Parts: sequence; C-alpha cells; structure tokens
Amino acid sequence: MANNLRFQVVEEAFKKHALEVKVPAERPSEYFGKYVFNRQKMYKYLPKDIYDKMIDVMDNGARLDRSIADAVAAGMKQWALEMGVTHYTHWFQPLTEGTAEKHDAFVEHDGKGGMIEKFSGKLLVQQEPDASSFPNGGIRNTFEARGYSAWDPTSPVFIIDDTLCIPTIFIAYTGEALDYKAPLLRAIHAVSKAAKDVCQYFYDDVTKVQVNLGWEQEYFLVDEGLYSARPDLLMTGRTLMGHESAKNQQMDDHYFGTIPDRVQAFMKDLEIQSLELAIPVKTRHNEVAPNQFELAPIFEECNLAVDHNMLLMSLMKKVARKHGFRVLLHEKPFDGINGSGKHCNWSLTAMHNAQCTMHNESSTLLHAPGTTPEENLRFITFIVETLMAVYHHNGLLKASIMSATNAHRLGGNEAPPAIISSFLGTQLTEVLNHIETSKTNELFNLKGKQGMEIDIAQIPDLVVDNTDRNRTSPFAFTGNRFEFRAPGSSVNCASAMIALNAAMAEALNSFKERVDAKIAKGEDKIQALLEVLKDDVKTCKPIRFDGNGYSEEWVEEAAKRGLDVEKSCPVIFEHYLDDSSIKMFESTKVMNKKELEARNEVKWEMYVKTVQIEARVLGDLAMNHIIPVATHYQSKLIKNVQGMKEVFAAERAERLSTRNMKLIEEIAERTEKIEQLAEDLTEARRVANRIECIHKRAIAYHDTVCPLMEAIRKQIDKLELIVEDGLWTLPKYRELLFIR
Repeated sequence: MANNLRFQVVEEAFKKHALEVKVPAERPSEYFGKYVFNRQKMYKYLPKDIYDKMIDVMDNGARLDRSIADAVAAGMKQWALEMGVTHYTHWFQPLTEGTAEKHDAFVEHDGKGGMIEKFSGKLLVQQEPDASSFPNGGIRNTFEARGYSAWDPTSPVFIIDDTLCIPTIFIAYTGEALDYKAPLLRAIHAVSKAAKDVCQYFYDDVTKVQVNLGWEQEYFLVDEGLYSARPDLLMTGRTLMGHESAKNQQMDDHYFGTIPDRVQAFMKDLEIQSLELAIPVKTRHNEVAPNQFELAPIFEECNLAVDHNMLLMSLMKKVARKHGFRVLLHEKPFDGINGSGKHCNWSLTAMHNAQCTMHNESSTLLHAPGTTPEENLRFITFIVETLMAVYHHNGLLKASIMSATNAHRLGGNEAPPAIISSFLGTQLTEVLNHIETSKTNELFNLKGKQGMEIDIAQIPDLVVDNTDRNRTSPFAFTGNRFEFRAPGSSVNCASAMIALNAAMAEALNSFKERVDAKIAKGEDKIQALLEVLKDDVKTCKPIRFDGNGYSEEWVEEAAKRGLDVEKSCPVIFEHYLDDSSIKMFESTKVMNKKELEARNEVKWEMYVKTVQIEARVLGDLAMNHIIPVATHYQSKLIKNVQGMKEVFAAERAERLSTRNMKLIEEIAERTEKIEQLAEDLTEARRVANRIECIHKRAIAYHDTVCPLMEAIRKQIDKLELIVEDGLWTLPKYRELLFIR
C-alpha cells in the first residue's frame, strides 16, 4: 500500500476541480472591513466624546486614557454580539514568527444562578498570558511566568469566526518586549519624530510623519494529497530531497501566465475574506516558479500593514485547505527554482495637518522627487539619510532578515544576495555623484525675490522611467520608495521594519544635530544642509552598487568596502549585539541591551531547532524510505541478472547484464554512503547538543550538521534518477510543481 500512495494521491489530484466561490452581492467597497471595528463602526457604537478621544489616540499618538476603556469595551461588545461573536482574545505576535491567542467567552455569573455577557475595559486593555511558554531568551523562567498583553488601539479590532480579536503588544512582567509589535511601535515613533524634526527645514506645517509599508507575499500551492505524501514537507515546510524536474522554470512560461482554475478560485475566496477583514489586497499573479504565486496589497501605515500580513498568512493556510491545497510559505521549499520572499516597500509620508491622510493633497511622500528645487533638496536629504542608515547598519539589517529558512533562498534564483547594498539607478546615482564632486558654493545660489536655485537636477522622470528591475539588489530605490527584497516569505516582516526604522531614526537625528550645529555657527540653512549632505554622500557611497550581486567579484569588492559578507546564519545574528547596534537601539529607545541579548538567544535557539528537526526527518526518510526502496529495486535487478544466466550463455548473459550490474553496484555504493552519512549526522547532532552555549551550538549545527544533510540529499537525488519510478514512494518534483 505504501508503494501505491504516491500514485493514489496523484490520481486523486488530477480529478479535482475548482470549487465554486460565493461572491458577495455587494461591491468590494461595500463589504470592505465588514468584520473590523473601524472608524465607521466606532462612530456608530461609541459616544461622541469617546470617539473623539479614540481618534486622537489613533491619529495623533495621544496617550490612551484608561478611564474611557469601559465605554470602548461596551461599544465593541455590542457590535460583536450583533455579529454573532461569543468569545474574545488578545491577539499578539510572539517571537515564533506566528501569532498567539487564548479565547475567553463573554460570560460571567449573574449572581442569580445564571450567566450574562460581559466584557469590561480591564479585559480589553490588559491580560496576563504565561510569558515562560513563549520564546523569551531567558527573560522569564517557568517559576516567574507572568507577562502582560496590552491593547494596541492603533490597530483595529477584528472578528475571526466567533471570536473578537484584539491586537496587543506582549511584554514581560519586568517590562521587556517579548514580541515584535512593541519594539516596532517604538521604532515607528522614533523615526516619525526624527523625520518630523528634519522636515522643519523644508516645511513649517508638518504635524507628523507616517511610516508606509507595502509588502508583497510570495507563496507556493501544493495539492494537499501530494503534500501529505511528503513527510519532509509536512514536518519542515520544504523538500529535503528531490531531483529537479526536467522542466521547471526555464521556459519562463509561468510568470504572469494564465492562473489555473483551482488557484483562481482559491485567490478569489482569499481576496473576499481579506477585504472583509480590511486587508486591502490588490494584485495577484503567477510568479516565476511553477505553482508559485504572489499577492500584494495597497500600502498602509507600517504597524497596520504588519498586522495585516500576519493575519493574511493565517488566512491563506485556512483557505488553501478549503480548496484542497496546502500553502507553502517556506523561503525555499524546492531546490533549483525560485524561492519565496516578502518584498517590503518602505517610505515616509509627511502629514501637513492633523486631519489629513496620505490619500489627499495635504501630505508629501518624502522619498519622492518634487517640482521645485526646495522639494528636490528634501528628496535628496531623505534618500541620502536612508543610505546612511543602511550603510552604518548593513550587518544588522542582514541579521534582521536572516533565518535558517531564508538562508536557503538568499543568493540564488533571482533572490537578492546575502550582502546588503542599494541600487539607485543611473539618474539618481548621477545626482549624488554631482553633489559629491561639486563645491558647496557651486550647488546653490540665492537670487533675492526670485527665490532659490539649487544645482541639483530636476528629477521628475524618476517616477516613471527609473523603476529598478535589478533583481540582485536587496535594497533598491524604485521611484518613490525603497524596496527591501531580502525578507523571507514566512517571517514577520516587523523584524526588518524594526531595524530599518530605528536605523533611519538614528541617521536623521545625527543629520539634524550636524546641520543645527552649522546653523548655530551662523551658516545659512541651505548651505548647512548641502555641506552635511555632501559629507554623507561620500560616507555612504560604499553601500551603493548597481552591478550583479551574484558575482564573486562583488563579494570581494563588498568586503573591501567594509560591508558584511558573512554567510553563516548564526554568526550573522551576532550583529544585534554589535556596539553600534546596541547604541542605536538604546538611543532611539526601541530596545535595550537585555532585550537584544534575549532576542539573539531566541534566534540561535530557533535556528538549532529548525535544523535539528530537518536532520531528524531526513535521517528517518533516508533509512526508512529511500534505502528500503533502493535495495528493493536492487534485489529486482539481481534477480534479473541471475535469470539472464539461466537463459543465456555465460559470456552473453554477462554482456547483456552490464547495465544492471552497474546499477546494482551504484545502488550499493550510494546506499552505503547514505547509511554512513546518516550515522555521521546523528553523531554530529549528538556532539552539538552537548554544547551548553546556544550561540556555539547554533554555529556547530551550521558547520557540521548542515553539510551532512546536503551530502545525504545529493546521494538520494542520484538514486531517484535510477530507481524504478513505480517503486519510488515520494511524490516527485514534476508532480508537486505541475499538478494544479
């Protein structure tokens, strides 16, 4: 029966058809946010004075007055009960790369032997989950488990099934962050304040600066039957073995191709449910690799965008199962073809009054060129200071996106390399080169009432003509934003956004200090700005690279420029504890040294556990699936050779059996190697596990366990090519990638 499982699930997969998706009668704009307690519902269910205070908290960062919590909770409960909700949960993002929730019912004793629906402000604002049961890097012990989840009012409450989900931060009893949201909110606050201060050089009416994020979620879909027949996919999210298909992505016929019917139905269902949860999904298409796809929303405020991405990944898994698929969010589920990333399009928007939003004329995209010399000076300022942030913390930014899973993706098949650099395009590069080589008094000229001229080329064409397609650039300027392409598809993109926003805040603070110092000495403001910019253009020049990021020459050149070229994932994590990183995080009040040390402990521990699980699964498959199948085929070949001797004369039988004898010998040699390598793999894990220091243990897993896994895979993939197809029990790449 085991031998037939592969063919059974293949046959069943071919019989499946697209499910019919019930489309709402209303237009998307009418059911958008149906299950979200948004401003419209706040206005309906909250008293006017409470509503005004909530808007002040959400728009202006006012401190939440806990005295209004009961009124807000009452309005939320009324709306939720009308929507059929029976439970509530604090929804938070621990350091597991997923989300966490504990559901409680809206019921309390009424004192008369019955029950009443109750939901107080206290339950809305704060709860106490067990902090020791989540990754915490030693901050909490089992015997001191208390932690707090606290409501984030800037991210709207939403409904999933019968549960009201309340976005929250998660912190230890002693105040340290145990999640992604808390430091993200701090980083957003830090960069918003720093950017607002710098904006004062160019505008006198900026009230705040908003951080924008537009993520692009790549993923694979695999038929659930085929998925279930691959224990490696089931347990690790990727194929630990498998020879590449004769046809994969080399014909370039999948990218932007016609979406398969079953996939189209899945996408339609996912989009409807996403829009009902106010996730503004906009784009869907086939990606480069077979059975790889992408979904992207309209950009949003950074904190909300991160919440929506985490919610979407959970929703994708649920909807995929409904349609007979399993969604693969692993960065490299298949060897030899493209992996999946989560490109993060990041920018800053200046708000010019308290009432405006980024969708009207009262805002300015700070990373977009303008129509006047003053606006282009602002544009160049924010471009250069972004480059300064990336240059000074390129190792940290790499650490923020690195993981055991993303390490398989970076550096191959159109993924960016594991060296952080920035591509600007010819036009913007020429502008920065001009600033660098010109004297300050040549760059600007005051003309009395006619206004000011700055000798920085007008750059309106940039928006249309300079969209970068250099796929090897990890941090590329794309017209009015930077696209951070290195984050992996499975992770919480808050990790990258925490590092980037904090680094940008530090760069802007430094810029303002130096400009103000020159102005205090009597220099003209424009001259002071240009002098500091000129220095920074020279300083950050090593981070600019427009060439092929895959070349060996670039690795050598990057090292000469002082950029981080390390490839070992556990070593890369060390950048979180660089003196410059600690200083940056503490000066911006995003994280303290204790929190950074704890996060690194978690990262090293997660790396070890991920590789450990993969090694165990691979060893099991090698010994209990691959070797038995190979030796079974070998036995059939031996029987054939013996039969040939009975039918033909010895000399002719030997000649006719030459091929089978070679196969018998090759199978024997490869299975022997696999068995020895599997023993070595077990021993390597045993030795590594005896290392007490989690940092050194992670390095040992990288240096000793991972190479053995690759060696085992190489032998198995060779066996797949020679063992009779009818005996091979695991679905092959051609089936996993081309059955839809």
